[in-house]
Amino acid sequence: MKIIIDAMGGDNAPQEIIKGTVETLNERKDFSVIFTGKEEIIKEELQKYNYPTDRVEIVNATEVIEMDEHPVEAIRKKKDSSLVVGQLLLKEKKGDAFVSCGSTGAVLACAQLRLGRIKGINRPALAPVLPNGKKGAMLIDCGANVDCKSVNLAQFAVMGSIYMEKVLGVTNPRVGLASVGTEDTKGNELSKATFELIKEQNLVNFIGNAEGRDLCDRVDVMVTDGFVGNLMLKSMEGFASFMIATMKKSFKASPIRMLGALLLKPALKDIKKAMDYNAYGGAPLLGVDGVVIKGHGSSKANTMHANISQAIKMVQAGVVDIIKENIPQMTVNE
Repeated sequence: MKIIIDAMGGDNAPQEIIKGTVETLNERKDFSVIFTGKEEIIKEELQKYNYPTDRVEIVNATEVIEMDEHPVEAIRKKKDSSLVVGQLLLKEKKGDAFVSCGSTGAVLACAQLRLGRIKGINRPALAPVLPNGKKGAMLIDCGANVDCKSVNLAQFAVMGSIYMEKVLGVTNPRVGLASVGTEDTKGNELSKATFELIKEQNLVNFIGNAEGRDLCDRVDVMVTDGFVGNLMLKSMEGFASFMIATMKKSFKASPIRMLGALLLKPALKDIKKAMDYNAYGGAPLLGVDGVVIKGHGSSKANTMHANISQAIKMVQAGVVDIIKENIPQMTVNE
């Protein structure tokens, strides 16, 4: 299996991107890598490590799409960027999956313009898996589509269910529709129409409406539009950071508390690990004709390990082909 890595994408590129990739190459032998980016810089960085050189290839790309650039304009103007070159390699079947920690908007735009959507999919969706103390819970969509119709959300439900079952091994995933209450009649016009459509099509294990807190234990897939989903995601990330910072400050307030923290250190490490969304890798872009993983912009080496592992699992599970097989059953057009 060959994974295409955008070496120049992300806040910590190329150092952490390459470091994490090399560490993963040394750990497992079931994949090889194509780095896309500035060849001289990539080669210089690779010289720091021992790695299986026969499993690493570099495809030179002279341009880099920055985080603050307009996505569509950047894709069209910077055709020799590491991001565009990488996705074109995927389209040409020269690799099995593409991983980038670069601009979210550019990754999305490029995937739709260069790879194209799966036939029958109206809108692709970003779908991160969040920690819940078990196998994780998917939030779909988390920002790719701020305005949606009921057919889009119904398709998100199918794609999310397929991913959770085939990649994470969740049997008969429970799919919930994000709303302001669990009663069937709750929600706005979009959620009410979506509720009826998902229920009518009967393609997933639909448990009905769900609240944000249900991501912890009641649902395996939470379906929402990208506007609400992104707010939910950023709120959870912010609260987790606040809680950890508050605990650190509180423990340092006195010598006795610091001693207590020392005694609690193993338990605190377990808590931090359980709350670390990076352990699940980036967000798969479901609905495009290829395996694309969008890693967090601040990804470091350990996160790259998770991103690559996630891409490998998605390829092995044949998620894209399974979505192609199931989506035609949805007869509603946008």
